[in-house]
Amino acid sequence: MAAKYVISSDNTTDLPQEFIEKNALPIAFLSYSIDGKEYGQEDGLEIGEFYRQMREGKMTKTGMVNPEDARALFEPLLKQGYDLLHLAFSSGLSGTYASCCAAAEELREAYPERRIEVVDTLAASLGEGLIVYKALKMKSEGSTMDEVLRWLEENKLHLCHYFTVDDLHFLHRGGRVSKAAAVMGTMLGIKPVLHVDDAGHLIPLTKVRGRKQSLSKLVDYMEELSIGYENDIVFISHGDCEADAQYVADEVRSRLGVKNFIINHVGPTIGAHSGPGTVALFFFGERR
Repeated sequence: MAAKYVISSDNTTDLPQEFIEKNALPIAFLSYSIDGKEYGQEDGLEIGEFYRQMREGKMTKTGMVNPEDARALFEPLLKQGYDLLHLAFSSGLSGTYASCCAAAEELREAYPERRIEVVDTLAASLGEGLIVYKALKMKSEGSTMDEVLRWLEENKLHLCHYFTVDDLHFLHRGGRVSKAAAVMGTMLGIKPVLHVDDAGHLIPLTKVRGRKQSLSKLVDYMEELSIGYENDIVFISHGDCEADAQYVADEVRSRLGVKNFIINHVGPTIGAHSGPGTVALFFFGERR
């Protein structure tokens, strides 16, 4: 008989709180700070207030999960007799995956009868959330930990992340575009489209003039890449611009016939880098 196991992840999944609670999903927390004031799991800002302060120009920073944090999440589950499958934030964007691996290695020695697997999802925001959603669904349908692991490794590079931002200055602050490009792009109404590549890095893809065109471009990519892939549910995250996220959902619905969506805010940990006005579309396709 296969051992019972728990799936856990990070707050960078940006999954709705009610989903996390319904699925009893254990979460490792990446902290963030605004103008030097740090916020943790228990004292975080309301999401609208977080983006309001960003729009006012306040400086944001984020912190990764360290090995002690990961151990504090993992060990109680092991003590209860569970094996553990942790789906971690992309190693291309954070040291969190490495911290979780270090904690797991230490705990394997302390709990030799328990199994701990840490997966680098190479994903972020609701892209990571969509991977977690699929893994939890498989588990609820009776899949073993090995079956879920196999599916993850076979499919995670088919998880497509496409997003755009409304204000290039936040990407400049994060080192993604030069100051000159941010100033000129803003003057000309240029909106970049970016994605997360096979190494889990954030990569600019193309530039589009105008907000609506940039939002439609996300769906163009889905039309091109998702042929032959079942997308019974699509995830969309946004940086405090729900109407734009709904516009993308409507485009996906009308062009591709998708009926089910999870739409949620980009949380502070990722929003600190992408900024207000981000819209991201996540689906399964031929390639990233």
